[in-house]
Amino acid sequence: MSDRGTNNHSEVTDFILVGFRVRSELHILLFLIFLLVYAMILLGNVGMMTIIMTDPRLNTPMYFFLGNLSFIDLFYSSVIAPKAMINFWSESKSISFAGCVTQFCLFALFIVADGFLLAAMAYDRFIAICNPLLYSVQMSARLCTQLVAGSYLCGCISSVLQTSMTFTLSFCGSRAIDHFYCDTRPLQRISCSDLFISRIISFSLCSIIILPTIIVIIISYLYIVSTVLKIRSSEGRKKAFSTCSSHLGVVSVLYGAVFFMYLTPDRFPELSKVASLCYTLVTPMLNPLIYSLRNKDVKEALRVWGKKYFCLILS
Repeated sequence: MSDRGTNNHSEVTDFILVGFRVRSELHILLFLIFLLVYAMILLGNVGMMTIIMTDPRLNTPMYFFLGNLSFIDLFYSSVIAPKAMINFWSESKSISFAGCVTQFCLFALFIVADGFLLAAMAYDRFIAICNPLLYSVQMSARLCTQLVAGSYLCGCISSVLQTSMTFTLSFCGSRAIDHFYCDTRPLQRISCSDLFISRIISFSLCSIIILPTIIVIIISYLYIVSTVLKIRSSEGRKKAFSTCSSHLGVVSVLYGAVFFMYLTPDRFPELSKVASLCYTLVTPMLNPLIYSLRNKDVKEALRVWGKKYFCLILS
């Protein structure tokens, strides 16, 4: 008992990120896949932010939210991908205790902010379609700034609570985290603490974070669908739905992966890793593509921006 009591979190100096349980020959392939996906994330999200900031036609609430979504996607994928790629070449696959805490904290902050921002975007689409005459009044610059700031604030509060709750656990025995980044469930598996209270708090936090955002999104789209169905013109209905389809696609991919991961039994860690890939790397990669391919304003801005800089290069 004395050994068990002394091997607590304060004596842990590092962890080992096990990553994917595949043959070593496949590590090069996985590295190349991660590198390609991460390069697309960087290119897509930095490009999206640049276009939104430089094109005055995109100076609207919708694109203000989209720019922040690209910023969040860029940073929370950057918290995960570089370390995962390094570990494909590393023999030790270690991450320091401080590094694990930092990775956990930043990822928790950005992923929660992402959820609240998607809810704010759903509200923005609701006002634009259901109350178009009052849109410019209701979606003021001040309200948009408050919604984005509130998303980051909720992310910060959630991150502090989750990080402090997770890293006050005692870790004894194995230091091997069966995942490719520091996450709650893999860390709980190597803890020798009583996890009952920790799991109750974790479940409560998830409910407080996920339920309100899901409710806002669902209610917003119920009103949107109801309003769109009343539009007599088929062209009008098509235009209204096209403004929402990109957002719905992003929400479906993100929340689908999150629900799959946390509803998957803990005895299937490999399935959890695959689900984690969806919202840590796949979603940040797809978001710029979804919004650029299905949005006429963004496509036009891309065309003008590309033409402008191509002419500069030639000159």
